[in-house]
Amino acid sequence: METPKRLFDLPYYQFENFPSDSMFVSKINGEWIKLSTQDFIETVNKISRGLISLGVNPGDKVAIASNNRVEWNMFDIAIQQTGAIVTPIYPNISVKEYEYIFKDASIKLCVLDSQELYNKIDSIKPTVSSLEKIYTFEQTSGANWKEILELADQTPIEEVEKRKSLIKKSDLATIIYTSGTTGNPKGVMLSHNNLLSNIEGCIPRIPANSNSKVLTFLPACHVYERMLHYLYMRLGCRIHFAESLDTIGENIKEVEPEIFTAVPRLIEKVFDKIMAKGEELTGIKRKLFFWAINIAEDFDVEGMSAFYNFKLAIARKLIFSKWQEALGGHVKAIASGSAALQPRLAKMFLAAGINVLEGYGLTETSPVISVNCLKKGLKIGTVGPLLDDVEVKFAEDGEILVKGPNVMMGYYNLPDKTEEVLKDGWFHTGDIGEFVDNKFLKITDRKKEIFKTSGGKYIAPQAIENKFKESRFIEQIMVMGEYQKFPSALIVPNFEYIKEWLKHKEIDASGLNTEIINMPEVIAEIQNEVDCFNENYGSWEKIKKFTLLPNEFSIEGGELTPTLKLKRKQILEKYQREFNDIYNC
Repeated sequence: METPKRLFDLPYYQFENFPSDSMFVSKINGEWIKLSTQDFIETVNKISRGLISLGVNPGDKVAIASNNRVEWNMFDIAIQQTGAIVTPIYPNISVKEYEYIFKDASIKLCVLDSQELYNKIDSIKPTVSSLEKIYTFEQTSGANWKEILELADQTPIEEVEKRKSLIKKSDLATIIYTSGTTGNPKGVMLSHNNLLSNIEGCIPRIPANSNSKVLTFLPACHVYERMLHYLYMRLGCRIHFAESLDTIGENIKEVEPEIFTAVPRLIEKVFDKIMAKGEELTGIKRKLFFWAINIAEDFDVEGMSAFYNFKLAIARKLIFSKWQEALGGHVKAIASGSAALQPRLAKMFLAAGINVLEGYGLTETSPVISVNCLKKGLKIGTVGPLLDDVEVKFAEDGEILVKGPNVMMGYYNLPDKTEEVLKDGWFHTGDIGEFVDNKFLKITDRKKEIFKTSGGKYIAPQAIENKFKESRFIEQIMVMGEYQKFPSALIVPNFEYIKEWLKHKEIDASGLNTEIINMPEVIAEIQNEVDCFNENYGSWEKIKKFTLLPNEFSIEGGELTPTLKLKRKQILEKYQREFNDIYNC
């Protein structure tokens, strides 16, 4: 079979070239259950036939809102085969956001995964005139998805084949609503070719083949993980679903994957756990652990001396081999995306022989623009070389402009917004960046997040936040101070680490978080951390004041997007009193 021309060609391509008995593997009732390529395709075709029997026509919008499961992937391919448009939606957004998206996209039919989600969508159904039917994967008050399978016999497979034959690679395949840090989400329109070009561009960048086992746990509704699912299908990898974020450590050990994807927040938490275990060591083991950490802090990809490499080899054998074992012992690459990765963390894992490969992209670019990799080049502190068919240039203010087959068709129902960001074929990313060594793309900040103090000095908050999060005392931080005399910060302490730190100092750590943030010892220690990191910045950039917060920023709390980006406006509104106290407003 020739290279896939439409996304729904991918499973058939796999069946012809790498037929597998383990295309997808899910853990059900404590047992890993395999699904073959052939069985996947058979079920997909039944769903397509059932959807056609229900009256789903080319161009209709069908929504999937569910946590990761193989049925998500089945419906994704099945909907596409009917000519309808897949509209994936996060399963953890607000009712208000669901209502906006369902109305904006004129959703005709949706498939959900829980009673809670069914209740949310059912509550908005009277206001969404286009919505005809709600199906669910689990046993809920709604109709079960298997009812769609039962309708398959009403439509012959020839009708599915006929519809598939009319679909071109340039046709719209999906509308993905961006989570957005401000305002309503925008529906990004991606064609089959947008995503397929990205898949082909990423093949040389990923050390995987038809023998590889991969673990997936980031939401498939996010374009990054979804594109990788397609890429895994294209390569014939065996895709294992993690049970949940809480079981990732256990699932990694069970699956022993060669590839998995992660967001920096998860990598930060993994490293924090490693350091916490190191703190518990005593004697020679403790000395060896921190000796290895010191060596890792000096790591670089090239230019290291023979003596350094000799010490690193010892550190890998004695200490870092245990890190590798904790990740299953076979990991060739961890693909990091969605947000900036601390360069220090990249150094730590790369020194340990664990290839954390940071990349960059947006939903509007399907998504990958650039990525560090072993074959094409890797430089710590950058997001790597561009994909082969992607071009980048910089506007006068340093904004990254992108052109290539991966650039979206536009925003659904928003021609004005499309014109704002798509000019002469160049997509304006809203990110500020530069090339390092004329090859490696480096992101320096978000254009819209850069702010100016009352003294006229520009502050790049994201870069400062990323540096400060290197502190083991700081879990989350938001830098603020637009039009104020100086920058300040809202800081969420790393309570787990601080409680252990207090115990070591023989100070009672049993209090609530609200009590811990008021302890003089804690405030003084975080002030020391702030003073230390402030040394990296000019006088106008230094964090002059901060407030400690007792609760983490979260999606549920409205402070984070589903991709864990800070919703700065909402955070400022929520903590207006703390802002006023800092600036004596």
